Amino acid sequence: MSFQGPEFVLAIIAISTIGWVITSWIRARHGYPLEGEWGGQVSKSDPEADRTISLLTSENEQLNSKVVRLEERIAVLERIATDKPARLSAEIDALR
Repeated sequence: MSFQGPEFVLAIIAISTIGWVITSWIRARHGYPLEGEWGGQVSKSDPEADRTISLLTSENEQLNSKVVRLEERIAVLERIATDKPARLSAEIDALR
């Protein structure tokens, strides 16, 4: 086997290219992110997953606002339960 001439260089280039294609195919098949043209990561996008994430994010914001409102209401109820009756009746009379 002769290691001189363009055939050897072309064989190395072909083997490297085939290895890169096979590696990329395996990574894409199993869902791993691929390397982009300039070395960045490229992952496949799933519109259904993106929609689900946006729906869950909005639901999370709504639930957080509900929790804040309920915490405020509980604070008021705790204050009413722990206040002295004379002060509470004075506040009620002042509201009338």
